Amino acid sequence: MGKASKPLSARDVFARNLRQSRRMKDLSQEALALQAGLSRTYVSEVERGTRNIAIDNMGLLAETLGVSLRDLVDPGMFKVLGEN
Repeated sequence: MGKASKPLSARDVFARNLRQSRRMKDLSQEALALQAGLSRTYVSEVERGTRNIAIDNMGLLAETLGVSLRDLVDPGMFKVLGEN
């Protein structure tokens, strides 16, 4: 029997879904940051789950990517093997 995996935090779910959504749009972190009016370092920290992001910036990134904020916080949105 395999180990039970620890559920992802809301921050980690957002980070994973943001990264996957950005990659699906074939955007670099720098391009996303530029379009959203944020710094590349900020976007990188959000995607790594090390930055506590404000709800306004969550909405801004969702809008910039053309996805709903609901999708970015949905734990089941992107289930990728080997990725937490």
